[in-house]
Amino acid sequence: MSQHHTQYGDLPLYIGGEACPSASGEWIEVTNPADQSLLARVPKATSAEIELAVRTAHEAYLLWREVPTSERARVMFNYQHLLKVHHDELATLLAQETGKNLADAKGDVWRGIEVVEQACAIASQTLGETMGNVARRVDGHSWVQPLGVCVGITPFNFPAMIPLWMFPLAVACGNGFVLKPSEQDPLTPMRLAELFTEAGAPKGILSVVHGGAEQVDALLAHP
Repeated sequence: MSQHHTQYGDLPLYIGGEACPSASGEWIEVTNPADQSLLARVPKATSAEIELAVRTAHEAYLLWREVPTSERARVMFNYQHLLKVHHDELATLLAQETGKNLADAKGDVWRGIEVVEQACAIASQTLGETMGNVARRVDGHSWVQPLGVCVGITPFNFPAMIPLWMFPLAVACGNGFVLKPSEQDPLTPMRLAELFTEAGAPKGILSVVHGGAEQVDALLAHP
């Protein structure tokens, strides 16, 4: 990994449950707003890399959707535990790239953890419904089923809380997920993705791609 006189070097993408160096020729500098020091460079993902991220998430989803809800919930229990263990590490990283003070950064992380705790109860939250005699000789029922691959485009102001609002719940419901974090503070979301894999999430179920408006448009337009 090329350092380019930065603290964290050139950030990779996260595809297939591992760091995936980008072949992009375009990079964005990530700076600490508090002192303007250069923390890292983040790539503008290529079209091929975006396609790979989506395809990988979809392939993982095809298997993951068949996993019983109770087993998906166990991954969320593991994940919330790891987030608590690494709470201070995540907050320190978040403070660096956002310029927030440490207390504020800890609050950002903790509010995200609360949503992961909610995902631990996914079994009861995805129960269907049945009703007899909704009309003459007609009974009704509903099933809650995963949709496929979801995408999250997250802003700069809460780089832990807002991604954690999105992908844990989507994945707990049986979906795949592609996350495009803000190019201003991508370090924290990358660490969240690493811990998600460590918690037992299937490799590939969560992809992280980087970039700017062009990459956002490509993801939103993807079928």
